[in-house]
This record gives sequence, structure tokens and C-alpha cells, in this order.
Amino acid sequence: MIHDVIIIGGSFAGLAAALQLGRARRTVLVIDAGQPRNRFATHAHGLLGFDGASPETILTTARNQLTHYPTVSLQTGTVTTARRDSGIFTISTADGESHTAHRLILATGVSDILPDLPGLGERWGQSVFHCPYCHGYEVRDEPLGILAASPMALHQARLVRDWTSDLTVFTLEGVSFTDEETAPLTQGGIRFESRPVTALTGDAPALTGVLLNDGTVVPVRGLFVASRVTPANPVITQLGIDLTENPMGEMIATTGQNETSVPGVFSAGDAGNMPHSLSLAIANGFMAGVAAHRSLVFEPAHLTAA
Repeated sequence: MIHDVIIIGGSFAGLAAALQLGRARRTVLVIDAGQPRNRFATHAHGLLGFDGASPETILTTARNQLTHYPTVSLQTGTVTTARRDSGIFTISTADGESHTAHRLILATGVSDILPDLPGLGERWGQSVFHCPYCHGYEVRDEPLGILAASPMALHQARLVRDWTSDLTVFTLEGVSFTDEETAPLTQGGIRFESRPVTALTGDAPALTGVLLNDGTVVPVRGLFVASRVTPANPVITQLGIDLTENPMGEMIATTGQNETSVPGVFSAGDAGNMPHSLSLAIANGFMAGVAAHRSLVFEPAHLTAA
């Protein structure tokens, strides 16, 4: 069977794309490896109707709703290869299965590349965060920190200041800012710590403080860091899809219609869209599903010579 669309990745963006295609009565196969980006968080926030629900609760609800559409199939698996031949896409999974489709949607998400700091990884999504809109309210009015791993830290500090009056910007070894860069923030009550951070303290995943290189521990209950990101699945490289660089890392280059540099391949969610949040991933997945459907309707043969 040649599906109309295969969606690689069945998290928020992938399921949103599948919903639109299922409602358009197109045959859709969603293959998901079960590794959503926010799997480290116990609760999701800022998503209308699901504020405070667990990510798995939201995904389970979405999957259950998709079972009402007979043309949509959900499958657990890891896609390892993808190729295009005469306008048809063939993907293979780690368990040896192969599937074909006329269109491909990459909802593969991104991998977060965290700074090399002891104690950071085991607190990610619990007391160390990347998005104040997603997690700031839950640590409001607590002593908070920004871990400056990139120039994005100054932007992040100005945002987080709205959630606390007790905010310190911490630096890693080799990271520093000029007085000109920090002046607008210090005038707003934000402190800058020049002594480099060497570790985090507390019973993980909780956070009680930041350990500096001279042994000083600064009390902190939440730490924000702008991680670098990179697309999470190798099929992007295999298909020869163009990437673009932004202040947070690499992402898939797309047109305004979510189409990538490879005709017939669309991007959905964090892998090709900024900024990142559940609401934006769902909205971008919606657009990818609509764009893929429209290409099937208005350009049904545009890949046959590829």
C-alpha cells in the first residue's frame, strides 16, 4: 500500500498534522519512537485546555481521538532510513519494516544539547528549564538563575525578570559579558555573577543552589538555560534537506507552506519552527498537514520526475 502521507514523529506536531489529513480522508501512517522532547517534564503548561496536564495525558488523548479516523494508522517504531525514487518516498524502520508514501512530513523534533555541567541533565525539565512561558509561573517569586551558555542568556534574563525579583545570571568557564551588555539588565535589578559555575546542588531533580568555583553556593530554586538544538533524526540528512542556523542551533529550512528544500517533504513542529512551545508545535503541525494535503490536491504529479 502506498500511503498518501507518512508522518515521522507522533508527538504534538505529528499528531496535529495527522488529524488534518485524517479529516481530509487521506491515508496517513504515523510512526513514532516514543521520545517526545518534553518527556522529562511531569507537567505541561500554557496549552489551552490542558494547562497543568502531563505531556503523556495530552498525547494519549490525541491518539485516542485519532482512532476515530479510519484512514489514520499509528505505529510505534524508529525510522532509520528514507529515500525518494520516482516521486515515491520509502522509509525503513529499525525492526525491518518498509513503507511508502506520496508525501512525507518530518515531525521528528529536536535534541537539546545541554552545557557540560555536573547536575544539569538530571534536573532538565524539572528544575532546569529552557522556556519561562512554559515553567516560569511554577517558580514565581523564588530565587532564580540564568545559566549563560550563549549570548541568548541576556535575552532570556530580561524575560525571566517578570517572574521574580531575585534573579542572577551565572556564567560558565570562558563565558563573559561586557559592562555595556549588562548595564541595561543590572539597572533593572538583575545580578551578574562573574565566578564560573562548577555544579548544581540539591537532591535531584530538585535544585537548591549553584556551586561556584570558589566553593560558594548561591541559593537558587530554578535555573533557565537556552540549550542548543539539532534535528533529532538522521533521515533529514539522508534526504538532503537544507538546514538553516539560528541563535539556538540548526533547524530545517522551510517555505511559508512548511515545505522543505526537497519537494514533497514537509516539516512540522520544533525541527523547522521557532520559537518552541506545545501550542506552536500543534499549530505548525496543523499547517504542515494542510500544506501536504493541498499539494496532493493541486500538485498530484509534481514529484514524478524527481
